[in-house]
Amino acid sequence: MNIAAFVSAVKTQKKNRRTFKIGIFDPEKLSMENIAIKKITINDIEQLQEISRLTFFETFSAVNTEENMKKYLDEGFSTEKLTAELNDPNTVFYFATLDNKVIGYLKLNFGRSQTELQDDKAVEIERIYVPKEFHGKKIGQLLYQKARQIAEHKNVEYVWLGVWEENQRAIRFYQKNGFVEFDKHIFKLGDEEQTDVMMKLQLKSK
Repeated sequence: MNIAAFVSAVKTQKKNRRTFKIGIFDPEKLSMENIAIKKITINDIEQLQEISRLTFFETFSAVNTEENMKKYLDEGFSTEKLTAELNDPNTVFYFATLDNKVIGYLKLNFGRSQTELQDDKAVEIERIYVPKEFHGKKIGQLLYQKARQIAEHKNVEYVWLGVWEENQRAIRFYQKNGFVEFDKHIFKLGDEEQTDVMMKLQLKSK
């Protein structure tokens, strides 16, 4: 899908309260009890690609060029890249679903599959994304709780992540959950360099 078609599709889904093939939002059914967390398999790759592109576009398109967005959406969420990630034993994805409709997702990395630290004593939260129409419904918190549960089960010392320094909403979310800033790194989106704040939650004393 080219960027123009993608923009048109996003506008259509907002108008119709749809998330492509991901599902139709029924506000009457949205409660914590009705939301399920499901591990993603290779059979879910089409849904994963759709929600990945949708949520990244919603989050970053207003502050990036069309060319840079197209390049990242095409390459960062290509079928080949997602297939490799889904087949990686050190990477795991989860959907948040409502009546089997996808309303958010989580990506975790372990060991050498972590994007930077590659510490066996750590888990990286690479992505927690929720479509804008579901913001404020505590779906991100449910996905975070799943990440925390997995980290504790793996008996790691800490959880870390990188978040764009301009994404104050996400930074506040992680601060509320006990994360603190410990470094910064550069994230390249097309030909533009952006600064990510690196945040950490210590689970065990060193």
